[in-house]
Amino acid sequence: MDSIKNNNSRRDFIRKISLSATGLILLPSFLKASKGLVAAANEKVNLACIGIGNRASEIIAEFNKTGLANIVALCDVDMGAPQTTRIMNMFPAAKRFQDFRKMFDQMGNQIDAVCIGVPDHSHFPITMHAMMLGKHVYVEKPLARTFQENELLMKAARKYNKVVTQMGNQGHSEANYFQFKTWVESGIIKDVTRITAHMNSPRRWHTWDPAIKSFPAMESTPATLDWDLWHSAVRKQHHYNKDFINGQWRCWYDFGMGALGDWGAHILDTAHQFLDLGLPEEVNSLRTTGHNSFFFPMSSTIEFKFPKRGGKPPVTITWYDGVDNLPPIPEGYGVSGLDPNIPPPSTGTLEPVKLNPGKIIYSKDLVFKGASHGSTLSIIPEQKAKDMQSQLPQVPQSTSNHYKNFLLACKGLEETRSPFEIAGTLSQVFSLGVLAQQTNGQLRFDRNKKKITNHSIANYLLEGPPPRKGWEQYYKV
Repeated sequence: MDSIKNNNSRRDFIRKISLSATGLILLPSFLKASKGLVAAANEKVNLACIGIGNRASEIIAEFNKTGLANIVALCDVDMGAPQTTRIMNMFPAAKRFQDFRKMFDQMGNQIDAVCIGVPDHSHFPITMHAMMLGKHVYVEKPLARTFQENELLMKAARKYNKVVTQMGNQGHSEANYFQFKTWVESGIIKDVTRITAHMNSPRRWHTWDPAIKSFPAMESTPATLDWDLWHSAVRKQHHYNKDFINGQWRCWYDFGMGALGDWGAHILDTAHQFLDLGLPEEVNSLRTTGHNSFFFPMSSTIEFKFPKRGGKPPVTITWYDGVDNLPPIPEGYGVSGLDPNIPPPSTGTLEPVKLNPGKIIYSKDLVFKGASHGSTLSIIPEQKAKDMQSQLPQVPQSTSNHYKNFLLACKGLEETRSPFEIAGTLSQVFSLGVLAQQTNGQLRFDRNKKKITNHSIANYLLEGPPPRKGWEQYYKV
């Protein structure tokens, strides 16, 4: 009975927050968030961490390293599991929760900001809840799973415009960001017509059978895991199986975004932003090896066509993933060795690298190669780079890494480099790419109406099924 009462109170509270936009009610003082919520320069940002295992534990450790965060709360649907215990032990004074909604109910006025490191399908409702409460939000990439969820988060960022937002593509605050920006502004990168993007390292599901006929069989749910809450707003419920959790969720259309969603934001982020690409007008599935209705293909080639933008020519991006799906390499490419700026894929495999995850950028006059994350571009072939050395502008160094940038923005001292207004559209590009993979289709997209005009199933999946009961409030901005 108490849980029903709490849920009703929570829904009423969120409804009142939504009504505030019309001026019908006054908000409590702690909801009146402003950019620069932490007033004094020497104060730490009270940070609540939602999702604390696996990759999320690395994010929390990075925030802690900045010296600007006070970790006040830890929340995970599997508190006490092996992957969450280490972080719990690191911050014994932080309050612990299994349900993010109860965390906000009980200590919302003690939280300035949240970092969200949960599976892709749960990004949206948690982020929306935090923004409704005026909390600054750092969310792992991709921003959300569906096209419409990204659209709603961008709309919410405009509505709750005092909230600081940052998507967690950490390379967007490192050397590649500043180099790409400077080279575009100085005219070194101009008249780009095509980009090859590639991620050919092993992924988690590459040993699975693509002739799969059903989801994995039900297994016993670990005692520490709230399996119902793990599903978040997803309407379609699944029986528990170990292959749904701890990173395996990336493999399934119902929960993740595959290799494109996992690595696209580390490879294409600067090109998308500084070439003003926006949304594509066409997305084509050129290859889907092992295509099935359940998990992502064993390898994929996806073509994105972006139209002319002002004086910039049309751009075609071709994405290659899969260990057997290497892209064509131009003459003079040079050596592809291990790059210390690129974290290894979290597969537990140590296979020789045939080609670093990265991109090849073709412009009218120059060809550039670059790896992933913070790695900088090189002009190829090498002799051309030497000839142009004296023409290259000086590139400023980063004033802060991605985590520090977010916390300084919470204090009003910087602006985030990957806010939702930038990261949302990038994530929508990946959502469209995933729909091409999922439908194995050729999709034409109306950039103004934001509709797929030639494929009714793919157009339906831009939004997808409605959320399950009790989660509908997050889908109304």
